[in-house]
Amino acid sequence: MRCIKCRGRANVEVKRHHSAFCSVHYVEFFRHQVSRNIKRLRMFGHTNQILIAVSGGKDSLALWDVLLENGYQAVGLHIHLGIGDYSRRSAEKTHEFADKRGAQLLETDVEQEFGLTISDLSKTLRRVPCSGCGLNKRYIFNRVALTHNFDVLATGHNLDDEAATLLGNVIHWEQEALRRQSPLLESTHPTLVKKVKPLYTLTERESASYCLIRGINYVEEECPNALGAHSLIYKDALNRIETMSPGSKQQFFQGFLERMQPTLQRSDPIVLKECEQCGQTTTGEVCSFCRMWNKARD
Repeated sequence: MRCIKCRGRANVEVKRHHSAFCSVHYVEFFRHQVSRNIKRLRMFGHTNQILIAVSGGKDSLALWDVLLENGYQAVGLHIHLGIGDYSRRSAEKTHEFADKRGAQLLETDVEQEFGLTISDLSKTLRRVPCSGCGLNKRYIFNRVALTHNFDVLATGHNLDDEAATLLGNVIHWEQEALRRQSPLLESTHPTLVKKVKPLYTLTERESASYCLIRGINYVEEECPNALGAHSLIYKDALNRIETMSPGSKQQFFQGFLERMQPTLQRSDPIVLKECEQCGQTTTGEVCSFCRMWNKARD
């Protein structure tokens, strides 16, 4: 294979774009995709304070690297979830990245703050670990962003994540979730921070290739709590389709954003209020986060 830019030896093939790149031009391609997404959807600018949710995985670290290299004011946030050695290694990779670049990193620990690790919380509630984990992360990300006056929260959700989520939402016809699924969620309440996903046009493999070329050390294994998760089943199904028909995932998700999502937008927006216990946004009297932890402590 030859690089489409310089005709030198290609190191990375991107089949859905009918392209291949050498290391130098692949990094250029990846960063261009991220920059184009940011500008196209007006996610943020160089004067904005950006908080990046950093897990220690390839996607969030690749995103952080791109933003720092492009001169954005990007601060990382890592949540210690208490999932055994996996969480320990995740924290180590995150620290290694931040230390090498002199980047600012904020941290919070679920067990220290709330009394239980994510694994213990799951056992106490007798519910699937991923559901409680996701709720905790979303709550903490938004709260920290508000507390530290960040303008926007960026996450490393990629094309594989978004396509798998879309497939799951379609299979179960989760209408509310379909309405909300977007790489850009504007703030609709004073206690909600704007949320963006600049990697939504890039795949997991492409993030991994970027990290490999850039020498970014990341946690390679899946979270042990994700074993058997529906999201992995959906990703596997989509990967099989993608192998036979490159570009299918991108067509699926992009087609949804362009053709279907506009028709799903509410004419009667949801009324948001502040939780009686914590002050965060909710549609009821007490938010789902507080309800979950109230139940765990009963």
